[in-house]
Amino acid sequence: MFEQLVTFFTEPFAYGFMQYATIASLAGAIVCALLSCWLVLIGWSLMGDAVSHAVLPGVVLAYVVGMPFAIGAVVFAFIAIWMIGGISSPRIKQDAAIGIVFTTLFALGLVLISVTPSQTDLGHIVFGNVLGIGTSELVQILIIAVVVIAVLLIKRRDFTAFAFDRRYLDTLGISSKRLSTLLLALMALTTVAALQIVGVILVVAMLITPGATARLLTNRFNRMLWIAPIVAVISVIFGIYISFYMDVATGPMIVLVQGILFGCAYTASLLRIRKANTATV
Repeated sequence: MFEQLVTFFTEPFAYGFMQYATIASLAGAIVCALLSCWLVLIGWSLMGDAVSHAVLPGVVLAYVVGMPFAIGAVVFAFIAIWMIGGISSPRIKQDAAIGIVFTTLFALGLVLISVTPSQTDLGHIVFGNVLGIGTSELVQILIIAVVVIAVLLIKRRDFTAFAFDRRYLDTLGISSKRLSTLLLALMALTTVAALQIVGVILVVAMLITPGATARLLTNRFNRMLWIAPIVAVISVIFGIYISFYMDVATGPMIVLVQGILFGCAYTASLLRIRKANTATV
């Protein structure tokens, strides 16, 4: 019995591609989870969706000219942010600008995929291919994760003030516009890391769900910064094991587990509220 349990838990990692997939997924999920805490509080869910979809043409063009995918993705992420800022006006609200920009750029990416001759299945960028991650992609994901996490931790107080009280930042002489730009830049880099794991379509789930789950479980931001990565790690571990033994797609399974954990947290919060209301009656 003991040997069977050991085999069950160790068998997936007997394969090199599973080891790479696990390390990459953990790194990507943790950095997404940390960033998601601020995105949820600021209300940038739609912005995360826009950036994650808008990078697709950059990835395809980077492949065409022989550059690393990350360069093209980051360039188009900033193009998307610039376009959203330029289109937004009193007549065209930001949510409308976001919808127009991300759908247009995503459509451009799909068109480029359809006309680009390739020995590589560029469709993996849309749906993710974590099991196909090689050494170069893993190193790239780890570097991005380390850089983003370091900046988030160093600037965490400024970002937290930006989320809760931007006027307070002005009194300290800190530019909220610069912080906004920096946070958007980190989101662009994080998107690049995550899209190789779950694909362009599901990146927004990794950027929002862990933070939203943590928000349901605590009212303290410092605790959110611990709970969200824990939720992400649990999702990766369960997602990888389930996908391996059920022979299903790994990236989507990780996101599905995240969604299930959010559902559990949401149910628990409703029960807690109901119990509190009953106690006050």
